[in-house]
Amino acid sequence: MPEPAAPLIAKWIDYFQCEFKIAKTRSTKLGDYRHPYQGKGHRISVNFNLNHYAFLVTTVHEFAHLLTWNDFKNKVKPHGTEWKKNFQRMMVPFFELNIFPADIHKAIDNYMSNPAASSCSDLHLSRALKKYDSNKTETLHLEQLPINTTFKIKDGRRFTKGERIRKRYRCICLDDKRLYLFNPLAEVFVME
Repeated sequence: MPEPAAPLIAKWIDYFQCEFKIAKTRSTKLGDYRHPYQGKGHRISVNFNLNHYAFLVTTVHEFAHLLTWNDFKNKVKPHGTEWKKNFQRMMVPFFELNIFPADIHKAIDNYMSNPAASSCSDLHLSRALKKYDSNKTETLHLEQLPINTTFKIKDGRRFTKGERIRKRYRCICLDDKRLYLFNPLAEVFVME
């Protein structure tokens, strides 16, 4: 994470007596929060492969879950109004410390008007964060491909890119002929 943010995150870890784990890459999530259960305290994990700004945003996201759990237990929705208010409130100190570059600051500011379950679901924020990935030159995103391009994903399945429907692209799997909806920023590999 950005160095100036570390003291505040360390205070949160200490204050909430939280087990904070840097996790291996998970393709389905960037981070995770587990409430106290069977003698274990609060647990947060964040993927190690995120750039330092994405790591910080994900960390704040998970701490907002912790704070929401402390206030309401499981009586509210995981990404409901209460979580959104906690996330917004917990991001303020990082804005005051000028942690983020202008493009990410602006994207987070827009995102904070109505935070979603995942920063990935906000394309503007996701694009701003991805600009700081170390492997950005090697990565190809679905939105960069023309319609009808054949591509594959990490698990080896092959698809043909279709039209955009609202926020996602409709793609046909060449292996099972089923229809799938893809995030425009999905990482893909063009097939020859």
